[in-house]
Amino acid sequence: MNAPTAPTTVDGDGACYVYGVVRADGPVPAHVPGVGSPPAPVALVRHGRVAALVSEIDTRAALGTPDDLRAHARLLDAVAATSTAVLPFRFGGVVRDRQAVVDDLLEPSEAAFTAALGELDDLVQFTVRGAYRPNRVLTEIVQERPDIARLREQTMGLPADAGHPQQLELGEMVAQEIASRREADSRTLLDRLASLTTATSAGTPSAEQAVDVSFLVHRTDRPLFEAAVDNIAREWADHIDLRLLGPLAPYDFAADIVEQVEAAT
Repeated sequence: MNAPTAPTTVDGDGACYVYGVVRADGPVPAHVPGVGSPPAPVALVRHGRVAALVSEIDTRAALGTPDDLRAHARLLDAVAATSTAVLPFRFGGVVRDRQAVVDDLLEPSEAAFTAALGELDDLVQFTVRGAYRPNRVLTEIVQERPDIARLREQTMGLPADAGHPQQLELGEMVAQEIASRREADSRTLLDRLASLTTATSAGTPSAEQAVDVSFLVHRTDRPLFEAAVDNIAREWADHIDLRLLGPLAPYDFAADIVEQVEAAT
């Protein structure tokens, strides 16, 4: 999750947790709890044209549980879902108090934050992830690669944990073929959706994944984008399970927009 980090300056037992930055007239999502147990209400700390989404935390309590991580993302995504431009901060941004939020974060970077939010107007992130169906993709590889099929036949009688050179070679060949397919599928996904997006960010799929790509989408293009993803999901259904995540806060695009701000703070 690439995003600017709030400065960490904590004194005493109480502090402000910072989720991100919006315009001064931005909304606070109702009924969306923040971090901590129990979570304190989320509020806006304003300065000029911008505001920070914050909540009070007790620094004596542990911070960083799975619930906290989910709460951080859930709040930012709820803001993004309202078509509000938001600059999401990385998890763990803690500032001494509300005055420090203004003095150390908002006031020095108000102009840069305002410009960055302007670039994100009416844009939300969607992430498309897909996982290969293991049996299906292996069947396709064996059918399409005679060399792999032959080597597979030669190793079928060997114990699974024998560590025979042919087994190792087979494993490497299959892994390389899957990597090649992953690159081709990611490129196809990007090509087919590029006209409906303003920016893209290709992630690094895990060994189980086929694709992991994030898109910055204008709200007016959202219906067409979602329909296009649905079409691809249907076409790939026999060998890839495709998932569409979003709308999300622009985690994969905020860092590039506010790189200079992150350096300053």
